[in-house]
Amino acid sequence: MVKQVSVFLPNEPGVLAKFTELLENNKINIRALTVAETADYGILRIIVNNPDKCIEVLRNANYLVSETDVLAFEVEDKPGGLHRIANLMGENNINIEYLYSTLTSKTAIILMRVNDLEKASTLLKDAGIKIFSGSEIYSI
Repeated sequence: MVKQVSVFLPNEPGVLAKFTELLENNKINIRALTVAETADYGILRIIVNNPDKCIEVLRNANYLVSETDVLAFEVEDKPGGLHRIANLMGENNINIEYLYSTLTSKTAIILMRVNDLEKASTLLKDAGIKIFSGSEIYSI
């Protein structure tokens, strides 16, 4: 599993710059991210090179932070690659709560939160899909 850091940020000018400056000053590198926003705030979900340090730094700076385990796996970078995964989860009654992606020079990677991490992980492995460990993702 991969540790995802979620941070609540006010939806105001300059807030993201202040946040990213804190990460930069602490040598925390973002590997993947997604933002869900409302009129008043955003939820920034990030995968970073050092999640434990990131959580400590953010909490010390009074950010509202949570951590969640997500799956990280390789997906074929071609039409139908994501459909294969969505179909596998749906056929096995696994709800995809959200997902986002990142790329390396070699592969496309999906980060996915589901209602049953263990079952989803087993299904992906049994289907021959490469699942990445946290250390593999943190170092990409």
